[in-house]
Formats: sequence, structure tokens, C-alpha cells
Amino acid sequence: MSDTAGLIRAHIRDMEPYQPVYPFEVVARQLGKDPQEIVKLNANENPYGADPAVQEALRELQYAHVYPDPECRLLREALAAQLDVPIENLMAGAGADELIDLIMRLFLDPGDVLLNCPPTFGMYAFDAGVNNACLIDVPRKADFSLDLPGIERAAAKHEAKLLFLASPNNPDGGVLPDETLDRILDLPLVVVVDEAYVHFAEPGSSRLRAVLDRQNLIVLQTFSKWAGLAGLRVGYGVFPEALMPYLWKIKQPYNVSVAGVAAALASLRNSESLLENVENIIGERQRLYEILDEIPYLRPYPSQTNFILCQVVGRPATELKGALEDAGILVRYYDKPRLRDHIRISVGTTAHSDALKAVLAAME
Repeated sequence: MSDTAGLIRAHIRDMEPYQPVYPFEVVARQLGKDPQEIVKLNANENPYGADPAVQEALRELQYAHVYPDPECRLLREALAAQLDVPIENLMAGAGADELIDLIMRLFLDPGDVLLNCPPTFGMYAFDAGVNNACLIDVPRKADFSLDLPGIERAAAKHEAKLLFLASPNNPDGGVLPDETLDRILDLPLVVVVDEAYVHFAEPGSSRLRAVLDRQNLIVLQTFSKWAGLAGLRVGYGVFPEALMPYLWKIKQPYNVSVAGVAAALASLRNSESLLENVENIIGERQRLYEILDEIPYLRPYPSQTNFILCQVVGRPATELKGALEDAGILVRYYDKPRLRDHIRISVGTTAHSDALKAVLAAME
């Protein structure tokens, strides 16, 4: 180890890196294929992409040479009107990922406890590592529901400060029941509900407005999934008003780019057509579930997201993932406890599902 590396904080040297999903051009080069040959079903991206109005807004962008508004006022005003929440409770971020890290920096000193309920979104554990927090896992049950008594015991024993819960959860696609959340909110910690996929869930699944009545609830959403802006990195959160002065203190001043703001505003103006795409994805999700359910070696789970988790039976899941990749179809595999015999498949277009069906059937 060089002298310079020896100066790096010890917890950074020891932590595991996050395993990202790479874009079309990188994977195509690795596989020796043309990007157009790739069926990309491994990152839960919106197969319909951004609204055409987004492309127009980016072409007409006038102030790329000027720093963006540090308070994202135009975007927050539009979100406040769309979501029916006060602008004073809203903050925008460079994706919801930035807000996840910001929340941890707001609350956690080194060694403070954050509760995690795996299997779930890997960024919670990753950011806990970056912030040198003490991560206490309360694993989910066999059906991926929460171990509520386990959470309560861990919160009391470790004096936990934070709990992150994805609803719908990634990777299983299940929604957090109201009664479970209400009981968790009675604990003396801050609960962050990550609603990245809530637009694909049943109506009424969002807890955004509940933040206004709960001092220990934060809800995050993103433009990445429903609006197809994953590459532009725009997210937002609804926070208790008492937290906002402290969040403004520690937020990077120019965190959301002018391009991201322009794209998000165009998406909100054209939300009706984007939500039609969401309905198309929901419809294709049902069709994809039926396709997967007919494959003898797959056991798909019901989902309220734009992906379906499948248990692989009678063959190694990692080999199935590799065989699909050789055929140009990318799915997600997790080399983690409880998931080593599973793959996760994003919902694409009808053509994507048909291509996947043909390859899976040939492997029977």
C-alpha cells in the first residue's frame, strides 16, 4: 500500500464497493454485440424512455453555462402542485440516491446505528458504509415481509436512529402494509420510505402526504422510473418541515443540473402521457408474469413494480443469468444471502418479453 493510500479512512479501505449495472454501450462491447441486439432487463429502466417534450426542452436549454438554482424553486413549485404538498416540505436531489446519503449525513455520527431489512435496495447498506455507520440487519421473512418484532427489538437494543424501507421493495416488489408502517412509526427513530417504484403499485400506495402528520417520516420518490429520466438523475423527497433548515445547510449548493430540472419540468407538464406508459408497463408486467409462470424452472413472485423476482429451481441461477446474457438478454443476479437462487427481470416491451420467452423456452 502506498503512503497516500495509508491516509485513507480505514472504514473506506475495508468497505465493499457497490456493484452497479452498466449501460448498453459498455455491455455490448463486453459481449461483442451491437447495442441494438441487447435486451436490457437488468436495471428496471423505463423501456419507453423520456417524453418527447424532454428532448425538446434539452435542445432549447439556454443556461447550461449558468449554475442551477440551488433551491430548485421552479421544480419544487411544480412538484408541490402535482403532489399536493407544501413547497416548504420538498427538496430535490441528484436522484433519490443523493437524498439517501444526505439523510444519513444529517443524522449519523460514526458508529450510530442504521437498521436495514435485507433483501432490499443495496444503496442503504452502501451509504451506511460510506458514512461509517453501524449497520444492523433485520432480515425479512421467507415471503419478504418485514420481521416487525425483530425491528422493534433491534431498535430498542441498539438505539437505532434510522430505518430505510423501500415500498414497493426491491427486489421482491411487495408494498409495505399501512398497519406495519404505523407500528414502526411509533418507534423512536426516523423512518425513510423509498417510493422509487410506487407509480407502478396500486392506487393509494404512496405515503407522501402522511409526512405532514408525522415528525419521524420521510418519503422519497424519483423521476428515474415512471418518467424515464434515470440518466438525468432527478429525485425528490418530502420531509418534516422541522428538518428542512438543517437539510438546506448540508445539501450541495448546485446539486440538480439545469438539464435535470428542465427534463423534470417537461415530464410534469406531460405526466398524462407518461402515466399511460406506466399503465402499459403494468399490463406487460401481468403478461410477463404469466410467461414466467409457465417456465418449469422458474417461480415468479407477484410484483407491484416494473420488475419481477423469480426463484430458479433445478439449476444454478448464476448459470441461467449467464446463458441469457450470451443470448443478449440481460437480467439481474445477486450473489447475496436469500437471493443466490433468484434472478430479477425488468418489465420491458412486448417484444422484449417475447424474446425472453423464446430463449427461456429453449432452455427447458
